[in-house]
Amino acid sequence: MSISTAVLLGLAVVALVYGVLVYNGLVNLKHGVAKAWANIDVLLKQRHDELPKLVEVCRQYKHFEQATLARVTEARARVAAAREAHDVGALGAAESMLRAGLGQIFAVAEAYPELKANEHFMQLQSRITALENGIADRRELYNEAVNLLNVRIEQFPDLIIARLFAFVSQPLLQFSSAEKADIDLKALFSA
Repeated sequence: MSISTAVLLGLAVVALVYGVLVYNGLVNLKHGVAKAWANIDVLLKQRHDELPKLVEVCRQYKHFEQATLARVTEARARVAAAREAHDVGALGAAESMLRAGLGQIFAVAEAYPELKANEHFMQLQSRITALENGIADRRELYNEAVNLLNVRIEQFPDLIIARLFAFVSQPLLQFSSAEKADIDLKALFSA
């Protein structure tokens, strides 16, 4: 075996090992995104199960704002549909709508002392608030996992392996700019 053949064989082995390492790293990142999504999905499902209970408790108060309850119910259905379809873009929009509706329910409840004092309402409010916080935390982890994958599949020379094995970028889970804006407390309590 000549020296040039040995060098070429050595380079081929190095390229193969590098390709395997890149591929395995991309697979790890892809599964990290899937795991992060699954963590969000669990919390979305738990909240999905709690919302009808909250709406029912509020409906028991005859004068409670029915339009608000209808918006929350509609938003809940949109979140469920987006979650089932794994449509991150639609989920972000539906989440924004749902969070706004929940904020309105909790704000309007301030005008109903009996509702605010209802033990079941207080438990549901606490549970849903905890789930909301968990979703926000998991969204951050999901977006970080997506960012790591997306950056990696765009970097040279990793993009060669990524394209060769059809790794695709994933969308970030983003909520509307209205959700990130400061809350207009005056508008909430003037209703």
